[in-house]
Amino acid sequence: MASSTGKTLVLVVTGTSGAGKGTLEKILLERMSEEVALAVSATTRERRPGEQDGREYWFITPEKFEGLVEDGEFLEYVDLPWGARSGTLRSEIDRIKAQGKVPLLDLETDGALRVQRTIPGAVTIFVDAPTFAELERRLRERATESSGEIQVRLDLARKQQTLKDRFDYAIVNDDVERAAQELTEIVRRELQTAGTMTRP
Repeated sequence: MASSTGKTLVLVVTGTSGAGKGTLEKILLERMSEEVALAVSATTRERRPGEQDGREYWFITPEKFEGLVEDGEFLEYVDLPWGARSGTLRSEIDRIKAQGKVPLLDLETDGALRVQRTIPGAVTIFVDAPTFAELERRLRERATESSGEIQVRLDLARKQQTLKDRFDYAIVNDDVERAAQELTEIVRRELQTAGTMTRP
């Protein structure tokens, strides 16, 4: 969606695994369903129980992913330390804009920085847990990864946390409702500034 400055507004939420960014995004999308829509990422990882193709992710083979990379179909993509690949298809951004909504991207930090560099109107928001110990507890409690993968995610989280000052906003998810309200207020303010809000 074009703003009054001629820039394309794209919302990017990033942060460490286990920080709870997916939970905050879900609340935001419920509160602002008329203005914002989630861009569904493509991934090569295995589908987890309860996940649906086209809802949580587009689940594709490594071969198809590589073909899309070669064809320049990704706005951004990352090769994750635990072996999977993930990225945002340009067609997802076009799909959401065609609905008259602002795209919301859930990205790894590398992908978020790439979008920040390539889209002048990108607004980047980093979500973090209140402490590293709490981050580890959430990851182990989630139990969707093996213990080895959890350790890789924790190592990556330490590196990601050193980058949070490079983003436009940082939210500490110490309380879900408070953090979700902070995220909602940021998004409303940015949409109003860009001239994309149709109502208060």
